[in-house]
Amino acid sequence: MATRPLTGGSGGGGSTPPTTPPKNRLVPQNFIDGTHSYETITDIIGAVVLSPRPPLIWFVMVGLGFIGLNFMLLSITWLLIQGIGIWGNNIPVAWSWDIVNFVWWIGIGHAGTLISAILLLMRQQWRNSINRFAEAMTVFAVMCAGLYPLLHTGRPWVDYWLFPYPNILAMWPQFRSPLCWDVFAVSTYFTVSVLFWFLGLIPDIATLRDRSTSKFAKWAYGLAGLGWKGSAKHWFRYEQAYNILAGLSAPLVLSVHTIVSYDFAVGIVPGWHTTIFPPYFVAGAVFAGFAMVMTFGLPLRALYGLKDFITDKHIDWMAKITLATGLIVFYGYILEMFYGWYSGNIYEMGLVYHRLFGPYKWFYY
Repeated sequence: MATRPLTGGSGGGGSTPPTTPPKNRLVPQNFIDGTHSYETITDIIGAVVLSPRPPLIWFVMVGLGFIGLNFMLLSITWLLIQGIGIWGNNIPVAWSWDIVNFVWWIGIGHAGTLISAILLLMRQQWRNSINRFAEAMTVFAVMCAGLYPLLHTGRPWVDYWLFPYPNILAMWPQFRSPLCWDVFAVSTYFTVSVLFWFLGLIPDIATLRDRSTSKFAKWAYGLAGLGWKGSAKHWFRYEQAYNILAGLSAPLVLSVHTIVSYDFAVGIVPGWHTTIFPPYFVAGAVFAGFAMVMTFGLPLRALYGLKDFITDKHIDWMAKITLATGLIVFYGYILEMFYGWYSGNIYEMGLVYHRLFGPYKWFYY
């Protein structure tokens, strides 16, 4: 949420860059509602983190999350005891339940990268109100997504064989396997996303450091803030590094989910072996990701009183992007039917007929 003018208001503990407006100057009302200065914005947003006691709903949500985490650990334990056959794996459905979760989790993480990197490079300032929690969503979504290719092997304790590392057996991964491609795609995406997320947080962490009253909090925020002082030199280096990481992250929006689509497209299974999958998957990922950002953003702005910063304009802009990508996904569905029916392949045509008129037609519709 914090940007250069936002954290510049509280100084970050050092000299203020000459380009930062005085903290009592009113902020331009292009992207926020109400009459706010940089100081009041910092006060309101900082209070979300620095308040002595979170609201009751926070404890409720943390409790539900803890229960869900324990269910996940129990499910993974049972999976490792019984084997991945309990997912219903079969021929030709070799992935089954785990690939559905993998595609969904890696997909919703794309909105954070799109909001943070591509909109930053396009100088879309409205992203500043939503990019922080969108980036955090990306990091945790990629962590969840990475579990499924590892669990899919059935023996996650030997998954280090998926990485090419020197060993005395002179054995290498099967580089023609989509599972190996997933490892490189997810690990690269996760590394860049974490760096991009943490780098953007440094000025905000320094602001929290200066406003904290607890000695431990000051020490922790000071350690994470990496000695940020808000000087002109710090801002210059920060913006250089931030733009470089944005340039690295932008192609990942396209490349990562393209590689994920290859899990399907490189096979010979009817309905999967098609060239429409890469753009189809990328559009679907952005579509699902922006929908999830709105799902998080609407409750957050109500619970923490952030309606002046996550405004109706932001919701409208995100809804327009969701609508645009949703239409692309709809176009992909139509082409999927078109290619299958006019392919001349009896198996592809049979699959289309089965989807439209078979026993599972209502689920497909």
